[in-house]
Amino acid sequence: MKNLQKMVSAITLCVGMVAGAQAAPDTIKFSHVVAENTPKGQMALKFRDLVAERIGDKYVVEVYPNSQLFGDGKEMEALILGDIQFIAPSLSKFSKYTKQLQIYDLPFLFKDMAAVDRFQRSEAGQALLNSVQGKGLTGLGYLHNGLKQLSANDPLRVPSDADGKKFRIMSSDVLAAQFEAVDAVPLKKPFSEVFTLLQTRAIDGQENTWSNIYSKKFFEVQPYITESNHGVLDYMVTTSNEFWSGLPDADRDVLKKALDEAVAHGNQIANEKGMKDRQNIIDSGRSQVITLTDAERQQWVEVMKPVWGEFQEQIGQSLIDAAVASNQ
Repeated sequence: MKNLQKMVSAITLCVGMVAGAQAAPDTIKFSHVVAENTPKGQMALKFRDLVAERIGDKYVVEVYPNSQLFGDGKEMEALILGDIQFIAPSLSKFSKYTKQLQIYDLPFLFKDMAAVDRFQRSEAGQALLNSVQGKGLTGLGYLHNGLKQLSANDPLRVPSDADGKKFRIMSSDVLAAQFEAVDAVPLKKPFSEVFTLLQTRAIDGQENTWSNIYSKKFFEVQPYITESNHGVLDYMVTTSNEFWSGLPDADRDVLKKALDEAVAHGNQIANEKGMKDRQNIIDSGRSQVITLTDAERQQWVEVMKPVWGEFQEQIGQSLIDAAVASNQ
C-alpha cells in the first residue's frame, strides 16, 4: 500500500510539473537594430510592458535592440523562419517584397510629418500594410521616426556639393537613384556599420533622422549636418503570417491593442525627440547644422524630383497622387 501511495504521489508530482511547464508563458521575441532611447526602442519596450500587464501569464515579450540578434539584412528572413516574432524595419527594407512601399523613399514627397500621418491613415496608406501578405508577412502599423537630414564631412548646401561623395543608404533602389541624381555614390550598408564607416571615412556621409544621428553618435564623426528634410524614415511593425494567424483570436486582439498603444507612444516620442535631439547636437558643438535658404533647397528639389518618374510605374501614379494630396 505504501509503495502504491508513493507511486501515486510521484505520478501526481510529474503531472503537476508537466502542467506547470505547459502553463509557462510563450516567448515573443521583438528584434530591432536601433538604440533603446529611440522612438522604435521605446515603442518596443512599451509593447513589452503592456503585454506583461495584460496577458503576461500567457506571453512574455523579449526585446533585442541594437542588432543583438539580427542585423537589418537578416531580420526579415529570421522573422519568416520563426526565429523571431516581431520586427519594425524601415519601409525601405520592403522593396524586395513589394514595390509599392517604395513610395516612402521618394525624395521631397511629403512636406512634413503631419502629411505623412494623413497619408498613412488614409485608405491608400492602410492598404499598403497588406501589400506584403503574399510574401508571408503581416504589417500591423506604421511607426514614425521623422524626416531625414544629410550629414557629411564637408558642407552640403547645393546639389553640386555632393558630387562624387560616397553616401551610405538603406537597401533601396529609390534611395540609390536619389543620390545618383546629385552625382553622388550610394552604398548599401547595414545600419550597424554606419558609425565605423563614418569614423574611418570609408564613406563621406549618410542620411538619417535627428534621433538616429544623435542616439548612434553620428554627429560626433560628421562635422556638418544639412537640415534638408528631404525624405521620411518610418517603420512598419511586422510579424509573420504564420505566427499571427496561429494565435487564438482573443490573444491576437489583446496583442494588437497593446501594439497600437505602443506605436502611438512611440510616435509621440518621435515628434518630441526630433527637435530635442536636433538641439542636443547643436549644443554639443561637434557638428554644424546647416539651414538651407529657400533657393538652395529648391535646387535639391529640382534635381531629385525626377526620381519620381523613374519609379512611377512600379509604385503606381494613383498612389503617388494620394500621397501628394496629403500635403494639402
